Amino acid sequence: MIKRLDKLLIDLPKPEHPDANAAAAVQELLGGKFGEMSTLNNYMYQSFNFRSKKKLKPFYDLVASITAEEFGHVELVANTINNMIEGTTFTADPDMQPMQNAKDKRNTYHFIDTAQTSRPMDSMGAPWKGEYVFNSGNLILDLLHNFFLECGARTHKMRVYEMTENPVAREMIGYLLVRGGVHVVAYAKALEIATGVDMTKMVPIPNLSNKAFDYARKYEDQGIHRKLYTFSDTDYQDIDKIWKGTHPEDGKPVEVIRGAPQGAPIPDYPEIPEEFAPGISHEDFLEIAKRLQRSAGI
Repeated sequence: MIKRLDKLLIDLPKPEHPDANAAAAVQELLGGKFGEMSTLNNYMYQSFNFRSKKKLKPFYDLVASITAEEFGHVELVANTINNMIEGTTFTADPDMQPMQNAKDKRNTYHFIDTAQTSRPMDSMGAPWKGEYVFNSGNLILDLLHNFFLECGARTHKMRVYEMTENPVAREMIGYLLVRGGVHVVAYAKALEIATGVDMTKMVPIPNLSNKAFDYARKYEDQGIHRKLYTFSDTDYQDIDKIWKGTHPEDGKPVEVIRGAPQGAPIPDYPEIPEEFAPGISHEDFLEIAKRLQRSAGI
């Protein structure tokens, strides 16, 4: 089970201007083949289907704990997309075409299918596919795939980072470059323990340090690239059998943190009348409040 907290992993800045076309590019980091939905579902099903959990507990704990973090990554990218789209349209009478700006945006799904929010799709609007999940049942093969998947995800984040200067997108990408780098090294360390092959000599892939990115550098300076979270107060503690020693890039000791990061508030998005969202007027809200009070016996 996943214990859910009503927080984002980091605080996202509020953009000065909407950037719906850049949000369409960021969709690749959510629902693309190497997006966060793929990392989440790959590790989730591998953890569900893991064989010999007790015998190979450190490896099971590693995959299971990273699964929980990936849920937060999906949530973070989705909120980034939402923030980037907000403000594209305006409130007015329907005949005034309050959504006229939407027709020229690259991904009209954001305006027609949802109320200017994220969807489980890639940058071209193709839906995320369950066939992206790789779960062979062979531990070495699955770990090797996960290493490759994280390197692919890192590559795509770097490319989208270079496509936009939007501060929300770059804040999110900077953080996920660092955290994705943690997962790359974690799977490399797991493969070394399982096979004796030092995969850490291959990182970083691509051959560019996270410190090259302004929005990632501050997280590296905080040492977040050396921390791996259990996302549980009591379980998955044996990840310290794998996440140990030093980080291959700076040579400093890595650290297992029990629990989850402190987190930051989740944005509360305002209503969009031209999208009929959420479709609850002030009068409706007052009536709902009365019903809630009655049901509570107040």
